[in-house]
Amino acid sequence: MTDARVNPLVPRGSSAERPFDVNVTPESAGWEHTGLRVVQLPVGGRVRFRTGGDEIVVLPLIGGCDVACDDERLTLTGRRSVFSRVTDFAYLPRGSAVTLRAPNGGRFALPAARARRDLPFRYGPAEDVPVELCGAGPASRQVNNFCTPDSFETDRLIACEVLTPGGNWSCYPPHKHDEQSGEETSLEEICYYELADLRGRGYQRVYGHPDRPIDVCAEVRTGDVVLIPYGWHGPSMAAPGYDLYHLNVLAGPGERRWLARDDPAHGWVRGRWAGEVLDPRLPMTSARERRRR
Repeated sequence: MTDARVNPLVPRGSSAERPFDVNVTPESAGWEHTGLRVVQLPVGGRVRFRTGGDEIVVLPLIGGCDVACDDERLTLTGRRSVFSRVTDFAYLPRGSAVTLRAPNGGRFALPAARARRDLPFRYGPAEDVPVELCGAGPASRQVNNFCTPDSFETDRLIACEVLTPGGNWSCYPPHKHDEQSGEETSLEEICYYELADLRGRGYQRVYGHPDRPIDVCAEVRTGDVVLIPYGWHGPSMAAPGYDLYHLNVLAGPGERRWLARDDPAHGWVRGRWAGEVLDPRLPMTSARERRRR
């Protein structure tokens, strides 16, 4: 069992439960709402599972797949890698029997949230994913808002992808969303990481409040996960020369909103971005395939 409060870093393979390479559930994390599974399929491989009480998104990381949900089917084109394009995806409602089949193999993320209502099985086109360029200078990054409250309807699940060019910081200034207030919504968060070069590494910082201690400065590589039950988090740091990807998965008990508050000690840095230019390496991806040099 991985408890988010005791050991927020979940190294690659440490949560594996066949057939899933990553298997984080609310029960294993010691919280209530948010989960993530990642599965690697060989050529022609397939996996069957039930959604149970969760709503789930099928998000191709590498490759495409056919998705069967009860008696309905659709095909995801997918992508060569998370650094090559924005992908299409599929929404799976709770209480469904699902089969994924990958004719050419691939790796697929399954972000999940405990749901309270039923929504239809449906397709999310890559062309409809809003791509946001955030920050400036060394805090520049790209956010693919494929499953955020303004872009795609779910019951509780919120998810997005963040691409950070090598040497840059993401999720900065540090912020938190662990209270129900006018400034924040209470959201559990999972971060899953991939590096464009398997030799690469990134770093994730999480720190707490006086009454809710947590202290994480974790080195992360492809396949690692960091659990954020509460506290200030950021930056996510990409080492120079190594582009960093992370998938954010969030859910909480209240209304489906994503409100976060900057750490007052560091929020002032936003005021400097008006005088800095966006990193020219952005955007790193779009809905159109892009080959890396």
